Amino acid sequence: MSSQQTDRPRAIFLDIDGTYADHGLAPAAHVDAVQEVRRRGHLVFVCTGRPLSMVPGHILEAGFDGVITGAGARVEMNGEVLKDTRFEPDVAALIVDTLDAHDVAYILEAPEALRGRTGVGERLRRILDPVFAGRSRHDGVLSTDVDPVEDILGPVQYSDDLRGASFAKISCFDSPVPLTGLMAGLGPQVGLIPSSLSALGDSAGEIFMAGTHKAVGIRVVEERLGLRREDIVAIGDSANDIEMLEYAGVGIAVEDGHPGVLAVADRLTPGPAGNGVALAFAGLGLLD
Repeated sequence: MSSQQTDRPRAIFLDIDGTYADHGLAPAAHVDAVQEVRRRGHLVFVCTGRPLSMVPGHILEAGFDGVITGAGARVEMNGEVLKDTRFEPDVAALIVDTLDAHDVAYILEAPEALRGRTGVGERLRRILDPVFAGRSRHDGVLSTDVDPVEDILGPVQYSDDLRGASFAKISCFDSPVPLTGLMAGLGPQVGLIPSSLSALGDSAGEIFMAGTHKAVGIRVVEERLGLRREDIVAIGDSANDIEMLEYAGVGIAVEDGHPGVLAVADRLTPGPAGNGVALAFAGLGLLD
């Protein structure tokens, strides 16, 4: 990585949760900053672990040049889907069977829908309500009527049988047994990272396709647009942001982010409450 600046247009890849927005709520300063740097000829992309079905419209209303979702599993730009990868059907069925056998509360994530087992919704609300208590409204943010729990659970479709579902990632919110102990039985095609909701602790995590991460999605955009790697900027805070900060020409971590992100970052910036994305843009000279 290098922090060398350039007068050429930058391509900026922004994580959503904990970076661009706080539980679905984006500070007005971040929206303004995205619109201003795009007006000045730079490119700005959403690059999130959320599936497209879980990215609220009010987040995208700021205007972006493309959207990378599912932590690199799906890439869309100018209405064209450049990449859309899912678990192979037999692996997907094994994951569902394993999670159900151990009574894990989870959501299957695909671009077109979130899916959960019938009855898990109430369990998830009991888990998530304390995490977001008192955090549904913040000064300086847009869409202050957004309920963070509803932001997660609202799009979920429930079914008695999920074995035939197609998905790219699984968010596990509560597991009676350590998720790390389940991984050996799922095979080398499956990986696990900590949940972006760190308050949930070791009983939560995100199961993903091994070899798929945000830098994979960035490379798809890089190749399509002929970008220079040194002109790529990435900003993030969670474990699933490590690869993209390592890959970017300039990697910027949210200052209270995951230790692994902090370790690979070139620079630090505050979280959404401190308008960190806007400050990062200013520090790179993109708002001058």
